[in-house]
Amino acid sequence: MPKILINDGMDPDAVVALKLAGFEVDTVKIEQNELVNQIDHYDGMVVRSATKVRKEIIDAGTNLKVIGRAGVGMDNIDVEYARSKDIAVVNTPAASSQSVAELVFAHLFSLSRNLYQSNRAMPDKGASEFKALKKSFSKGIELRGKTLGIIGFGRIGQAVARMALGLGMNVMPFKLFHDTVTIDVDFFKIKDAHMSIKVHTDPYEDLLAQSDFITLHVPFPPGAKPVLTKKEFDQMKDGVRIVNTSRGGVIVEKDLLAALESGKVAAAALDVFENEPQPDEAILKHPNISLTPHIGASTLEAQARIGFEMVDKLKAIFDKEN
Repeated sequence: MPKILINDGMDPDAVVALKLAGFEVDTVKIEQNELVNQIDHYDGMVVRSATKVRKEIIDAGTNLKVIGRAGVGMDNIDVEYARSKDIAVVNTPAASSQSVAELVFAHLFSLSRNLYQSNRAMPDKGASEFKALKKSFSKGIELRGKTLGIIGFGRIGQAVARMALGLGMNVMPFKLFHDTVTIDVDFFKIKDAHMSIKVHTDPYEDLLAQSDFITLHVPFPPGAKPVLTKKEFDQMKDGVRIVNTSRGGVIVEKDLLAALESGKVAAAALDVFENEPQPDEAILKHPNISLTPHIGASTLEAQARIGFEMVDKLKAIFDKEN
């Protein structure tokens, strides 16, 4: 009976399904500094973003057949090294796209209508300075008709594009080596309501120069260079708004802060941070940054989909072993 460590949690129904499929499952978290001493007891492990699976853990996992990432990005796993040791590495790229895309739009609405500022000010000043706050926050903008630059146009980027097109935004996606991407749109519970839209990807420089809003959906493996630095901010139009739900480090935060102070960037929204899980206080306290604590895929629906997709992948791998 294969023994699987679920180290960062998984949907309870998916855990039950894994047990019913004949696996022994351990869901008690092993702290990072203890993993190297415990991992040899397991045939497989499933992590999210909290646990780092580096060379020393992989070497210690003498019985490991598979490492599963319950999510999309695998930058917390030394993927190539694991595969060089004949350990399968799998993720769940299809399961969380909708949830992340919806969080992007939660932040886009927050940035466009100053909700992040209003929610901070109202508890302290709503009763005493209501009219002043109303005046202060009465210069919101609509998303319709605005240009949304999407850096990274995989599953999540395309899910964001579907929503943007539905709102009447102009979409400017960027992805290496793609000229045109076809987006399939299905309308919930409307029979035979389906359309395909061809979206042309744009040169990176045009995206930076023309976008009113920019959202990032790219991986950030160890050793990768940041995507947005002072150089890129300088190419953007004045008053641009930035959303990052991908990975901390994709944006150089000190350069973002400088761009906010100069007015080049009007506002930003961050779900991920360079120094996670201890973000810089200058970021946390900045009045023009909307904040969430890395919850892009953290919906009940996404976690259920992630769990069952991982169960299917683990079953397929161990079926081959037998």
